[in-house]
Amino acid sequence: MKSLGQTPLSVLDLAPIREGKSLANTFEASLTLARHVASLGYKRFWLAEHHNLAGIASSATSILIGYIASGTTTIRVGSGGIMLPNHAPLMVAEEFGTLETLYPGRIDLGLGRAPGTDQETMRALRGHLGPEIDFAEQLQQLQYFFSPPKLGQRLCAIPGANLQIPIWILGSSLYSAHLAAAHGLPYTFAGHFAPEDMLDAVAVYRREFQPSDVLENPYVMIGTQAVAADTDEEADFLATTLYLRFLGILRNQRTALLPPVKDTSHLWSSSERAAVRDRLRYAAIGGPAKVAHSLQNLINLTQADELIINSEPYEDAARLRSFEILSSSLRRDPTSQPEARAV
Repeated sequence: MKSLGQTPLSVLDLAPIREGKSLANTFEASLTLARHVASLGYKRFWLAEHHNLAGIASSATSILIGYIASGTTTIRVGSGGIMLPNHAPLMVAEEFGTLETLYPGRIDLGLGRAPGTDQETMRALRGHLGPEIDFAEQLQQLQYFFSPPKLGQRLCAIPGANLQIPIWILGSSLYSAHLAAAHGLPYTFAGHFAPEDMLDAVAVYRREFQPSDVLENPYVMIGTQAVAADTDEEADFLATTLYLRFLGILRNQRTALLPPVKDTSHLWSSSERAAVRDRLRYAAIGGPAKVAHSLQNLINLTQADELIINSEPYEDAARLRSFEILSSSLRRDPTSQPEARAV
């Protein structure tokens, strides 16, 4: 049985735009967070591609990765993920080949197949790529461009060719688990927003895994939401920002990240509250003891090799403190702690 103290922690950042704050502030806050978590020993700092979504500024993902990598020195920086069907594989290879050349040994390339947006925006993004896009075929093309060039090869990624850039498959369904297993690639499941198929997907991936040149054994990283504070009561208050974001997703009303509120009873119906609670069934929300116990429960369920955490309290200082407490959970024995309270 794996323990929290043996499990690396990483960070998933959506470059959240806070109500009343500027885009410049958003990017500065992401860099501050990256430097902070690097000092705490977090393994990776990943940014996720989204488009035309109010409240999320990570649309130009590879540019932001370069910004974060240039402002840090040790932490791995990457995509969680690049939505490959939005892009030509050659361009992705060139962009990440450039990043790897500039910041050698620190770049990860996580790939997803969802659009990261609505259907209208997806059509605007993918118009030049055609209507039928096969994710598995795109993956093979990308791997080809990263491979050592063959004699007489006319089409090469420069830079990109012959670079050892780790490729991860991201997903929230069984499809991604089958694909990652078949290619012998590390797998990240999006438990932070789509927990429904998590356990089945992880089981499929481990059962079907085929060793490859890059990975001998399956490697699973689980995404989860967390809000940690010095007390359970403070964490419950800060987490209302998270509840408001998920409520907006349910209502298809995307907004900037909103400040926390003292009373949520007037914000949602009982069915909406239940739906948000279901989406956040694995979230770690609470003081130090409670979040340690919640993270350990998640590891027990999934036997995760690594956790990647999205934590977005409204205030910058609260977010930095949340990641401090989550990091300290590695040094805490969670076995005797009570479970985190429900949303």
